[in-house]
Formats: sequence, C-alpha cells, structure tokens
Amino acid sequence: MAGGAREVVTLQLGHFAGFVGAHWWNQQDAALVRPADGKEPPGELCPDVLYRTGRTVHGQDTYTPRLILMDLKGSLSSLKQEGGLYRDKQLDAAIAWQGKLTTHKEELCPKNPYLQTLGSAEGVLSSDGVWRVKSIPNGKGPLPLTTAKTPKPLMPTEGSIRVWSDFLRVHLHPRSICMIQKYNHDGETGRLEAFGQGESILKEPGYLEELEDRLHFYVEECDYLQGFQILCDLHDGFSGVAAKTAELLQDEYSGRGVIAWGLLPAPYSLGEPQKNIYRLLNTAFGLVHLAAHSSLVCPLSLGGSLGLRPEPPVTFPHLHYDATLPFHCSAILATALDTITVPYRLRSSPVSMVHLADMLSFSGKKVVTAGATIPFPSGQSLPDTLVQLGGATPWIPLSACGDPSGACCFAQSVVLRGLDRACHTSQLTPGTPLPSPLHACATGEEVLAQYLQQQQPRALSSSHLLLTPCKVAPPYPHLFSSLSQQAAESIPVFGALCSSSSLHQTLGGLARELTKLDLRRWASFMAAGVEQDDLEEMLQELYSLAQCYQDGSGLMD
Repeated sequence: MAGGAREVVTLQLGHFAGFVGAHWWNQQDAALVRPADGKEPPGELCPDVLYRTGRTVHGQDTYTPRLILMDLKGSLSSLKQEGGLYRDKQLDAAIAWQGKLTTHKEELCPKNPYLQTLGSAEGVLSSDGVWRVKSIPNGKGPLPLTTAKTPKPLMPTEGSIRVWSDFLRVHLHPRSICMIQKYNHDGETGRLEAFGQGESILKEPGYLEELEDRLHFYVEECDYLQGFQILCDLHDGFSGVAAKTAELLQDEYSGRGVIAWGLLPAPYSLGEPQKNIYRLLNTAFGLVHLAAHSSLVCPLSLGGSLGLRPEPPVTFPHLHYDATLPFHCSAILATALDTITVPYRLRSSPVSMVHLADMLSFSGKKVVTAGATIPFPSGQSLPDTLVQLGGATPWIPLSACGDPSGACCFAQSVVLRGLDRACHTSQLTPGTPLPSPLHACATGEEVLAQYLQQQQPRALSSSHLLLTPCKVAPPYPHLFSSLSQQAAESIPVFGALCSSSSLHQTLGGLARELTKLDLRRWASFMAAGVEQDDLEEMLQELYSLAQCYQDGSGLMD
C-alpha cells in the first residue's frame, strides 16, 4: 500500500474478551483466503493494519495478529501459551545444555474434535513440538477450510466449547499470550472479581514490565502506528486491568488513538446479588476511567441494560441465538465489531482511529453506542430496503443503553458492507415514478448519505459502503434463520457507532443506582483496593459524563 499500512495493536483483556476476540480473529483469518470463484472484490480492507509478518526458525513465513491478550490461570485449555509457530527459547537453551536434565511433564488438556480436524487440515505437530505449517498459496493466512485432499473440519458443538481457545483457528505469536497466574479462571476462590484487584495487577512490576515489553516489541516494528484497540471485560476485575492499560498507553504513546470496546456477557440473574453489584461497580469504574484515558469508549453487550434491573437480551429478526452461551453472544458482537471498525482498517482512507474518535467524541462525549443489523436484508435495492424501514432505527442496539428510538444523535459513523453493486441504487424502469428521493441517487454512497441525513438531520454523519461482506465461515455458530449457512459463509452487515442523547439517561441511571447502594454491605469490593474517595470521585465524573449528552429537551429525571 502506498505510504504503508497504518498499524493497530490489539489488546484483549479478559475471558469474554477472549471469546469475542477468537471470533474476530477467525473472521479476519477467513477474509485472507481468496475464494475459488474469484467473485469477492480484493483489497478494500488492509489486513496489515492488524497483522504482522514474521518467520519461524525453520524459514516458514508467518502472518500473525499484532495482539497482546491477558487471561487467568486455567483459561487456555489445550492452547500453548507460547503458541506453536516458533520454537520456545527456553527449550533451545535446555537443548544446548550438556549436563543432566530432569524433565517434568504436565498432562495436556485434550483438544476438542474441531481443533483436531483443523490441525490435520492445516499442518502437523511434529515429535519435537514444532508446528509444521503447510504451504500457504497466497503467503498470508491459512489454507481454505476445504481442499481436494482434506475433509472439512468438524463444526464445534456448543457443548464442546468451554473456553475461547477451543474454537480459535488462528496461530498466535509467542509474545501474544500473557497469563495472570495469581487468579483462577475456574472455581469459586481466587477470582478476579473487583476493579481494584485489576488495577493492582498492573501496579506490580512483574506484570507491568511484561506488558510494556510486549508493547515495545510490536510498536517498534510499526512504521505508521495509528493506535491501539482494547477489547476488555467490563463486568469483572479486568475492568481495572483495562483502565490501567489505557492510562499506560496514554502516557507512553501520546497522540495515538486508543479505542476501548467494553464487553459485557448477557444475561445475568437477580439471584446473584454480589455478582450483580460487582458488575455494576466494575462497569461504572471502567467506563469512567476508560473515558478519561482513551480516545473513545463503546460498551458492547446483547443485554438490555447496564444497570441492576435485568432486561431481556436484544433480538434480531433473522438470528436465533442462545443468550446464555458466550460462544453465540461473542460471535454476534465480533461480527458487529468487524463492521464498525472498518473506517480505520480500509486500504485507502483518510480516516484514522484518532480522526474517528475526534468526530464522535466532541464536547467531552467520549462514550458512544453501537448498533448493527445482522444480516442486512438483501434481494432488493438499497433504496427499497431503506424506505421500507420507514422512520425506525435501522440497526439493533448493542450497547445495553435502552431503545435509541427518539434519541438525538450528535454524530455517527455508519458502515454498510456486502451488498452487490447492482443493488446499491434503484432498479426501477426509467420513467417510473420514484417512490422516494433515495431512488433518484446515482450511487450507493449517495443513497446512504441521504438516508442518514433524513434520519438525523442535525447529526454529523460519516458513512462507508463496501462490497466486501462479513465472513461467517465455521467455526462461526449456526445462527441464521433465513440462510443456509453451509451455502452462505459471508453476509451483508449494517453497523453504526453513535454519540447519542440516550447515554444521558444510561450514564445518569448508573450513577443514581450507585448512589443508592449501601456500600458497607459490599466491603469486600472496597477492600480490593478502592477507597471511599475513589467512589465519590467516580460518581461525580459519571454524572459529568451524563450531562455531556443532554440534548436540551429536558432535565435528567
């Protein structure tokens, strides 16, 4: 690309973030493989924004995510922390040693059937523990899922998915995985439950130095680093890890974009009061601290509310999913994320992470909401589809901030991808009366821009129309009610980021709920490293954030 890729470093912090990240990287990986029919248009998205090239000790070219992920002890299952593409340096040192060796062997977790068949299709693990990758025709990404000589890998079943690594089909760099050994993923004890616990992790020299070393490794090889995207759990102690990480990035890489995607699994139960109170506190502390140290913050959840009162999970007209399964919820959120991040991943675009954040976050509005239509209806022209929507919001809200209809939109970034070019404009016979002004537009870009102007005439809008669809190839779960997923491994998606007045009520509501809490009952949360002064300061900042979104039509309830 002329001028080079504008690189992004991705940080995944937490286990649900691992689920979303696994689907996200699987989708990026699937997009690297050119289909045999050659119909897909090449080159709209630049994979080098997210990926780095490398070489194994055996001379095999590699293409791995520019990724740092943190999770807890016991969360990797059969995945090796150092990955399988490169020989471990400690192993090399041991082989060089001529003295006596004592070997301690830990029982390996068995791979689920999906990963076993995937391994047979893409490479072989030799007796010396080195992954021998089969040759890659285009030099980037894996072999297609089906070849003339290999069977199609099994589809992972919901019952076989225990952790995110059970369905990750992408090879990671040895510097990607950073394990937090002092807390457990499983069990009822030793859990990373509170914001203060997460903050304290990166106050320890060992973990802080490890994170800084990994950041320097990826950053120093970048030519045009545009910034960092943080996928983080908001509901548990990783909220504190993310807050300290954002603060570190702001201090060390001033001027670079930092966009935080705060992830919350859904649903939750009223029968777990401590977990729900911790969830509320962690979410509030996380949003406030991330807003202070990031360019932009967006909560992502299929739940109906960020507060204590459970709301039903969102529904999609053409999706059937189980909201209790992280495997399902994370697939939907990853698909939305793959679309709304398009502006700063385009091969040729003036939009960077900083530009996108500046457009959406003016006047202190650092928190935005997300929405998506998955899949976007196809089979008729774009003007016909948009007219049929009428005045309804064309996407499903994905930020647990309530129904956005009737809210004032201050600024929005919209992406529509995957529609055939022939469907972009009206297909009416010349001379036919036009049903709407959208049918008079000459290009799909004009259709989309005019539609957004009609919907939110006062909003600052940015829109992108791509031919490239979103990949939903296995191990993406079977969620589509109106499609044969075996036949359709890519779908059109409509996604949006919006700075909306709905956040006035959402953020204010969070602050009011926290004010009513008797925190003496939840001393364990405070004992984890949060002082009373910290809580009071957070509440004031939360109220201040909420006031930024007041549209002048009324006062907060």
